[in-house]
Amino acid sequence: MTATSSLSRVASLAVLAQLVRRTLLRIVRMPTILIPTIVMPAFFVVSFTGSFSGITRVEGYPTDNIVNWVAAFALLQSAAFAGIGSSAALAADLESRFLDRLLVSPIRRPLIVMAPLGQAVVRSWIPSTVVLLIAWAQDASMPGGVLGVIMAYVGGMGIAVITGSLGLTVILLIGNIRGMAIVQILVFALLFPSTGQVPIPLMDGWLAGVARVNPATDLLALTRQGFLGPVTWGQTWPGLLVVSIGIGVFATTARLQLRRYDG
Repeated sequence: MTATSSLSRVASLAVLAQLVRRTLLRIVRMPTILIPTIVMPAFFVVSFTGSFSGITRVEGYPTDNIVNWVAAFALLQSAAFAGIGSSAALAADLESRFLDRLLVSPIRRPLIVMAPLGQAVVRSWIPSTVVLLIAWAQDASMPGGVLGVIMAYVGGMGIAVITGSLGLTVILLIGNIRGMAIVQILVFALLFPSTGQVPIPLMDGWLAGVARVNPATDLLALTRQGFLGPVTWGQTWPGLLVVSIGIGVFATTARLQLRRYDG
């Protein structure tokens, strides 16, 4: 690696840091943006634990405390919407024409996409922390220890960046913030036919088949494992693969859509 390329990488990181800082300042100036990020995880945990608490008495259910199972589902749902919300930063730049100023500047184009995704990572920490605190308040267990907590945050960050990348793709394709509604529907359609409420052995019919091939099932397993037992590589790598593929596909499509505005 030459000295010139090293300096270029350092400069790019500095630019990326400033772009991420700019997107985060939007949250500081408009703190009401964070209200759904705090309220939604609390609603999800309370509603799911109340609705499905009796199912733990079914033979074969993997835990006697429903919160150990549904906390991961609530965490991923909330982090997914945090990721979608981060893509709104680019939508605002589109409407204010600030994106045009970025496109005529001498910065690397991938940084324009990476900045909202950096915000998605930071925003995912909020619902993940809220869900974990509420779960522990409801006597959730964490036999996975510190690694289990780390996996919960990894799952939250992973789905936030995936949905953030998808949100950027749709917003750049449509050209305004209304594309976020489409992304929300897609996220619901992905997460609900999975192992969010019950494990696959307790499902019947087509739902069990869909859950088996649903990538959200592997991501839930990665996020949930610390609540049910020790963290294992067998439950970790499929979820990491889902995150890697999801980010790779949607971040690439977002970058391709950005080219439509570049020139």
